[in-house]
Amino acid sequence: MKNTWKQKGFSLIELLIVVAIILIIAAIAIPNLLRARISANESSAASAIRTISTAEVSYTSTYPTQGYSGPNAAGLSALGPGAVTGCPAGGPLVTAACLIDWNLSQAATVALQKSGYYYNLGNVSGGPPYLDYTAGAAPALFNTTGVNSFCSNEDGAIHKNDQAAQAAPMVAFATCASAAWVQLQ
Repeated sequence: MKNTWKQKGFSLIELLIVVAIILIIAAIAIPNLLRARISANESSAASAIRTISTAEVSYTSTYPTQGYSGPNAAGLSALGPGAVTGCPAGGPLVTAACLIDWNLSQAATVALQKSGYYYNLGNVSGGPPYLDYTAGAAPALFNTTGVNSFCSNEDGAIHKNDQAAQAAPMVAFATCASAAWVQLQ
């Protein structure tokens, strides 16, 4: 009587082949996922610039003696609710107009980024009243959270620049309107 022992399971070679196939599929899929995330962040940034532009028009209509909201993080914050809990109990104020959400109104630094981008405002005229504005967005980490920078001014057109990494959001009116900053359709 002969005992035959039959081996059950997979051989080492078979397991290595399966692992190699999984690694090849991952090597193809991961860059596509990263590109998709960058694309989503850029869409969010362009939309946020449009939101800021719309908010600036509403702000200057509501507070004509102030004009636009003003430069830097203070101007961006003035478009928001003023507190994470929402609008002031007495209603919107010149310093808390409740026109954009809290996260966007605070996204003036890399640490407080919104969807991989951070934002800022600038103006040419002194003020108040502020007679113009330029809103800018830059990727918090170039080539990881985004590759394009965006800007807009009081004409409402959104411009993008993909020539080089921006150190900070573009808030210079003349630069935003220059040929290097292509207008989005």
